[in-house]
Amino acid sequence: MLQAARTPKLNIYTYSEMDYISGFVGNFNVEIIKKARYVKKDCNGCGACMEICPAYRYNEFNLNMNSRKAIYIAFAQAVPMIAQVDMNTCIQCNLCLEACELNAIDFAQTEELIDLKVGSIVVATGWDEYEPEIGYLGYKEYPNIITQMQLERIIAPNGPSLGHIVRPSDGQTPKTILFVQCVGSRDFNKNNYCSSGVCCMVSIKNAKLIKQHDPDSEITIAYIDIRASGKDYEEYYTASRKEGIKYIRTNISKIQENPENHNLKVIMQNTLRESIGLKEYEFDLIVLSAAMVPAKGVEKIQKLLKLETSQDKFFKEFHSRLNPIDTKIPGIVLAGACQGPKSIAESISQGKAAASSVNKLMSKDKFRILLIRADIDKEKCAKCGLCALNCPYGAINLMDSEADSEVKVNEILCRGCGSCLANCPSEAITLKYYREKQYEKQIDAILEDY
Repeated sequence: MLQAARTPKLNIYTYSEMDYISGFVGNFNVEIIKKARYVKKDCNGCGACMEICPAYRYNEFNLNMNSRKAIYIAFAQAVPMIAQVDMNTCIQCNLCLEACELNAIDFAQTEELIDLKVGSIVVATGWDEYEPEIGYLGYKEYPNIITQMQLERIIAPNGPSLGHIVRPSDGQTPKTILFVQCVGSRDFNKNNYCSSGVCCMVSIKNAKLIKQHDPDSEITIAYIDIRASGKDYEEYYTASRKEGIKYIRTNISKIQENPENHNLKVIMQNTLRESIGLKEYEFDLIVLSAAMVPAKGVEKIQKLLKLETSQDKFFKEFHSRLNPIDTKIPGIVLAGACQGPKSIAESISQGKAAASSVNKLMSKDKFRILLIRADIDKEKCAKCGLCALNCPYGAINLMDSEADSEVKVNEILCRGCGSCLANCPSEAITLKYYREKQYEKQIDAILEDY
C-alpha cells in the first residue's frame, strides 16, 4: 500500500465510494463521493487526539473484539496515515481540537464530489466472510465459538490480544482447539460452491501458527475432504500432520456448551474408520471456517456498472474458461475475488491479467466493434419502453420531446444480446446482420444447386 501511494500518477481516493457512472469504453464519466473525515491533510497521525478522546465504540477492523475511540486511524498500515472522526460516536467535547498541535481537525468539513473521466475500469471489490446465522453450530450463542477471520485478528501482532491466543469467555489460553471446515459452503441451503480450497489452507496455516506459538496445544481439524490443489499445498498439508495436527473426516451437526467452564462438547465419528463409532470430544475453542462470499455493497456497483452476476452472486466474466478477465461491457474488467473465490496467488495472477487487458485496450487510439446491434423500425415502434426496461446494458433510451417521443439505441453500449428483440410486442426491433431476409438469402444460396 505504501508503494502504491508513492507511485507517480496513481491517485488514491480513500474513504470514498463511486456514486454515478455514464459513458462507454474510452470515455467513462465517474462521480466519486469523498466522505468527510473531519480531519485535514495536515494530520501526521501522531495519535494525541486519540489518547484524549473519551468516547468509545467497537473496533470494526478487529471484528468488534475490542474497542476504538471516536477519532481513530482505521488500522496500523492505513494509507494515508490520517485520523478520521466517527460522528455517530463523537460526543462533541472538542478535547481533540485542543490536543491537536497542527490544528488539523475541522468539524465543518463536508463531503466532496469528484468528477473523473476515465477510459477503463477495473473492478476489484474483494470478498467477505460468510456469517452464519445466530445459533448455527453455536455461533454467537456460545462465546468460545469464533470464525476464521476472528482467529486471524486474534493471532495478528496488531490484533485485540497483541498476537496472544486467548479464548473470548475468560481470556485464557486454549489448549484444545477444533477447526470446523466448510461452514456455509458446499451446502445447497447456503452456498453450494467451494471457496477454492482457501478455507482448507487457511485452517492448516493457522493451525501450524498456533502449534508454533504453543507446542503443547492439541488441534483437530474436522473436514469433509481437504482440497490442497495448489503448488506445494499437499506438502504443506502433510507437514502439518507430522507436527501433530489431527484430522477427522466427519460432519458436525451440533455443538453444546459445558456451562461450568464454557468448554464445548462435540459428538463426532471418523468416517475413515468405521470401526470407531460416535465419540464425544471436548474443546476449549472452536473455529468455524466460513465460506467466501461477495463483498458487502457490490449490489450498488453492479447496478452502476450494469454488470451481470453468476449464480453464486459473484460478478460474471465474459467467458469462464477462455476469458475470465473481461466483462461483457467493453472497458470494464475484473480482478481477484470479485469474480469468484480465489487464493492470494490466483488473485495476483488475475490482477496482472486485468492490468494487461486494460493496457492493451488503452494503448490503441481506436476501439473496433462488431456492428451486431439493435435496430429499431420507427414506423412499427409503439414507444412502449419495454426494450429500454429490459436492456441489461442501458443502451436503449426513450427520449421524450415536446413534439413526440423517440427510442434511440447507443451503438457502443449495445452488445447485440437480443433481449430487446425478444420483449418487443410490435416486432419493431431487429439485429443488424441477423435479419430474416438475410437468412432467407443465405438458405437460397446454399440450396440453389439442388
